[in-house]
Amino acid sequence: MTFDPWSFLDRQGLTVNLFCRVGPHKSCESSGWTGLRTLLHIRLVLLVSGLILMPLFAAQAQTAGQDEEDEVEIVYTLRASTEGALEIDNLDGQKLETELLPGVEVAFDEGIRFTAKGRFRYDAFDELEPGSPSQDTTSPESRRLRFNSNSEAELREFFFEVPTDFAYFVVGKQQTVWGQSDGLKVLDVVNPQDFREFILDDFEDSRIPLWTVKAEIPLGDVLAELVWIPDTTYNDIPEPDAAYAFTSPSFVPVPVPGTRFVLDDPDRPDNPISDSDIGLRLSAFVDGWDLSFNYLYAYDDTEIPFQNRDSFPTVVIEPEFRRTHLIGGTFSNAFGDFVVRGEAALSTNRYFITDNPNDDDGIEESPNFNYVLGLDWYGMRDTLISGQLFQDIIVDNTEGVTRDRTETTITLLARRSFLNDRLALEMQWLQGLNIGDGLVRPKVQYDFTDSVTVWGGADVFYGGARGLFGQFDGESRLVLGVALTL
Repeated sequence: MTFDPWSFLDRQGLTVNLFCRVGPHKSCESSGWTGLRTLLHIRLVLLVSGLILMPLFAAQAQTAGQDEEDEVEIVYTLRASTEGALEIDNLDGQKLETELLPGVEVAFDEGIRFTAKGRFRYDAFDELEPGSPSQDTTSPESRRLRFNSNSEAELREFFFEVPTDFAYFVVGKQQTVWGQSDGLKVLDVVNPQDFREFILDDFEDSRIPLWTVKAEIPLGDVLAELVWIPDTTYNDIPEPDAAYAFTSPSFVPVPVPGTRFVLDDPDRPDNPISDSDIGLRLSAFVDGWDLSFNYLYAYDDTEIPFQNRDSFPTVVIEPEFRRTHLIGGTFSNAFGDFVVRGEAALSTNRYFITDNPNDDDGIEESPNFNYVLGLDWYGMRDTLISGQLFQDIIVDNTEGVTRDRTETTITLLARRSFLNDRLALEMQWLQGLNIGDGLVRPKVQYDFTDSVTVWGGADVFYGGARGLFGQFDGESRLVLGVALTL
């Protein structure tokens, strides 16, 4: 049977009250609210509907379903965690963060499923995002709800899965995962990334979920995945006073002596139709090989810091977003104890900072090609050893670009489990070969029970300030955390 959330609210007498408080509604009296009211409506109603009211709909559905041989199944989840980090150089607190991740999954008849998950986060130190970050690269319907400088709430997932005779649809706020690499990304760029902790967060936690319509369509031995994303949200880059603010001249322009930079607000595309992204992935299993072809027409998620020098020596940084075509693919195969894998991506239009004083806007444009080759070894019980080679190549011969034309990074991951998988030891190493900077991440994790996990480790940066990793040399840290899952 079909359930209408707003009809349910009307029966409870809640619809008008909710809308009168947080957004315009035809039955409300005029109260002088303007754009702020509309924004609060979008954020609060989505959040409240997703995290509080949907379990009520699910409960109503379960009650109705009891007369139909219990066709509705509801699963509630809750994960609570606390993680602290101390900077190694001075033992100053970098974060003391508590997270609550409530979720609900509802399985209806005929294979229809609904999933909602929220995240409530409190950080006592407020060093990762000091004050109230602007969120000006995030669409209003995807922004986090900030209570104060230390606490926030976010709707992380809110989607329906609907199987049909010709396709499997997933509609709502979700993550789309392409690619197989560890540590750094090549094809996993459909969702933007939150860089509040650089690349130290798990990919699942650092991806910014987007409102998306996805369809998986079987075409013989090939599975086609079509993606349409009307959500105009892009990478969340830390502001200059944050712990992991980018400082390398490869990522932010550096003023020459005698000049002064003024930062303008980003010009974020905001039309959900004309500025939407579209993508296609074709995947197949051929003679032992898992293969995919990937195409994405989208705005590059990283803002481009164009320079306006009309008022020289004052230079105005005018960040913009530009579209690109991404064409790529993946492959993997197992040979005994080894797995060989790789992925590659060609972006037709990428933009790079230049220090050429004769350049009009401080930016050079070129196609960009990057790839990763990986080798995983499982030859010892409960053990994984994995190595990867990344290369990022500027195709055209651009002048004065502040990074090398070809940048190479190698990674090594070693992981072993003990005590029937209750204890895990891990070491991850990422090494940039151009400048010699890198990141070392030892970690130990122990599961006291199926519900209680503790972990400890370190994130150690080293190398020159021009490097991807070396720019955070002063942010090396010790980490300790505990999680409870219900």
